[in-house]
Amino acid sequence: MPTVADRSPSTRSTMRRHDREILALALPAFGALVAEPLFVMADSAIVGHLGTAQLAGLGVAAALLQTGVNVFVFLAYATTAAVARRVGSGDLSAAIRQGMDGIWLALLLGAAVVAVVLPAAPTLVDLFGASGTAAPHAVTYLRISAFGIPAMLVVLAATGVLRGLQDTRTPLYVAVGGFSANGALNLALVYGAGLGIAGSALGTVLAQCAMAAVYLYVVVRGARRHGASLRPDAAGIRACAQAGAPLLVRTLSLRAVLMIATAVAARLGDADIAAHQIALTLWSLLAFALDAVAIAGQAIIGRYLGAGDEAGARAACRRMVQWGIAAGVLLGLLVALARPLFMPLFTSDSAVIDALTPALLVVAVTQPIAGVVFVLDGVLMGAGDGPYLAGAMVLTLAVFAPAALLVPAAGGGLTALWWTIAGVMMSTRLITLWLRARSGRWVVTGAVRA
Repeated sequence: MPTVADRSPSTRSTMRRHDREILALALPAFGALVAEPLFVMADSAIVGHLGTAQLAGLGVAAALLQTGVNVFVFLAYATTAAVARRVGSGDLSAAIRQGMDGIWLALLLGAAVVAVVLPAAPTLVDLFGASGTAAPHAVTYLRISAFGIPAMLVVLAATGVLRGLQDTRTPLYVAVGGFSANGALNLALVYGAGLGIAGSALGTVLAQCAMAAVYLYVVVRGARRHGASLRPDAAGIRACAQAGAPLLVRTLSLRAVLMIATAVAARLGDADIAAHQIALTLWSLLAFALDAVAIAGQAIIGRYLGAGDEAGARAACRRMVQWGIAAGVLLGLLVALARPLFMPLFTSDSAVIDALTPALLVVAVTQPIAGVVFVLDGVLMGAGDGPYLAGAMVLTLAVFAPAALLVPAAGGGLTALWWTIAGVMMSTRLITLWLRARSGRWVVTGAVRA
């Protein structure tokens, strides 16, 4: 890579152009991406003051709920890449039509997940090893929240459509509105109406449904403007499902990592699982913040490849990696310095704070690794390199699982568990993604990846 002194005016101009593209997409994407962890953080802050058992129950239910939704994150990621390629090739009508197929698939999948989660909620909570005091709260939260799953999946798919169209501002506006409504509803229902943890779940469901309604309005309006059909197309829905299958495997493997981590933390005791829930919530917030550059990468890489610009795609990848490193360093410093300020917002239990403090330091020092991982993940998704991402994440799971399960057996605590999450797991991902990026095999041009 050339040094700063060796860069020609044309090289510096190209870097500035990529910086402008990244900023234009990443800054609004940041606000939208943090909406999901902010929903959970708001729930954690409000429920945490009801008691440690309620917060522990929320920790288990939130992990299960996020798994039930986030395994289908391909609805956003695969849709972004596919729509962006069509945009790059100049076919907006086909781009939106492809996005509508993803929304219809989201509705079908959402209905199926609700049908499974409602009757299975007690069994799922028991599998996590929740204590007798935490389990009833977990079941209550999970069952009520399940009704918002179809709306959450529609939000994923519609967000992917807009990102592919190079629009990250609309998701930002919807996210801000949704987060504000969620906080107000939760406070009113938990404390004003006296519904406890059930009120927190209900408030979140109402906010998610409102967000889905706004997204549908925006996408339908765009479809009518460009003459794209709104009717469900069986072949198109099936094609979306097939394209997303590798990313589903990748996401299932990642969710298995987080579920194993939560199950191990639950067996360490109520204070540890409560502290783990707070650490995991913050880690998710940081991950989504870093993913803002990755989302820009998905849209930009997809557009370059759709337009047949290999050089532009490679240059954008290199620049985004630099952004990822810088963002990781900055976020790590913020976490380390701000710990004493935000921990009391979640709990006043000294045992939870004692377990949480060293775990957050682990989160802080590993953020630069996370910055590169999320950027490269986004680049390969934007290129439609799903099969490789699936294989790499399965390998990561195979490395992580035995390391995490050894933590309680070896007498380790929550800090040791977080070293396996933020250290072992993320380093394995870094190696596999870096090797693929350097190989250049992800660079495949055309309106549709062959």
